[in-house]
Amino acid sequence: MRQTWRWFGPNDLVSTDDMLQAGVEGVVSALHQVPTGDVWTPEAIAARQGEIGTRRDGSPSGLSWEVVESLPVSEAIKKQKGDWRQHIENYRQSLRHLAGAGIEIVCYNFMPILDWTRTDLAYRVSHGGTCMRFDIVDFAAFDIHILRRPGAVEDFPEDVVAAAAERFSGMGAKRREELTRNVISGLPGATESLTLDGLQAHLDEYGTISPDELRGNFIAFLEEVVPLAQELGIRMCCHPDDPPFPLLGLPRIMSTEADYKAMMDAVDVPENGITLCSGSLGVRPDNDLPGMMRRLGERVHFLHLRNVQRESDQVACSFHEAEHLGGCTDMVDLVAAVVEEEARRRAAGRADVSIPFRPDHGQDILDDLGRRSQPGYPAIGRLKGLAELRGIIATLEHRTHGLGAS
Repeated sequence: MRQTWRWFGPNDLVSTDDMLQAGVEGVVSALHQVPTGDVWTPEAIAARQGEIGTRRDGSPSGLSWEVVESLPVSEAIKKQKGDWRQHIENYRQSLRHLAGAGIEIVCYNFMPILDWTRTDLAYRVSHGGTCMRFDIVDFAAFDIHILRRPGAVEDFPEDVVAAAAERFSGMGAKRREELTRNVISGLPGATESLTLDGLQAHLDEYGTISPDELRGNFIAFLEEVVPLAQELGIRMCCHPDDPPFPLLGLPRIMSTEADYKAMMDAVDVPENGITLCSGSLGVRPDNDLPGMMRRLGERVHFLHLRNVQRESDQVACSFHEAEHLGGCTDMVDLVAAVVEEEARRRAAGRADVSIPFRPDHGQDILDDLGRRSQPGYPAIGRLKGLAELRGIIATLEHRTHGLGAS
């Protein structure tokens, strides 16, 4: 398992020097400054590679850009509206440029509008650190009473609707503004100038698009992109919905094992694969993460290893980001399934034996609390998670090679 680290570019408060001290082997990054739908140029890609390869003092870091996360799919492509055909061609051109730069793994998602959704970006946990949290009652209060989305009441159980009304009535203006900012944080490229009317306008665009229609648009995208990726030697890996249940009336099509199976069957080549995110998928009690890895592992090209604590047994539930070895997913069994898959690949002579993973998200602890890094991406919290995962991997691989036998 290859240890990687997500980096948001030169403005990221966690530097390449920090990554080196964490002991990572490769970097996961993207060109966030390029508008979605535009071409990633060779010059911009080379510039990012140079930034990753350089320490603060100008000396070589020895690190390289190994995984793209994400090469975003535009809303036009998802809806098949406007310039969507040109956006697909631009996407294809970006893949050519990435392949020319030696990058072989591209993570992306097909979530409408929101890349992720949380209601609290600094929820305090028992040890005094903070984490991201999704509170279903807070979200319902936002959807029904702040956004005032038509039909929102029908999308929540009666008890949640009642609790949301009470919660909203007790909210001051400051909390209402904070909640709105937190939800909008999951909008790609969102800025403070995005209004609630603007968000509703985005939602209206999806008003007539059913899950089946969105899935059809997704397959059409795959049919255009995956054959080229196969030709270029690029492994495409789709990230699941986060959280993996419907929000804001939007269709969700990548939330379960059945969703992934349908996606892979639609374009059945090895390059059409999976980003197995244990945090996103682990929110649903009906998702068996170790089992998914064992059943779908041959198409898993990238791993996000994190854990969440569900706060009820409902599919649409409140949850918060747990410590990597805490929460509801058996991380030891999941990592064991990955090590087993790598052993199968080694025996089959596959070139992609070592599956890259990153310690996804993390709780803000110690100096993280004053650093104010990207939400979910603290330095020390992720380092703690990586250290814990590294220990599991070392133990399992030790046993696999028979070195621990008495």
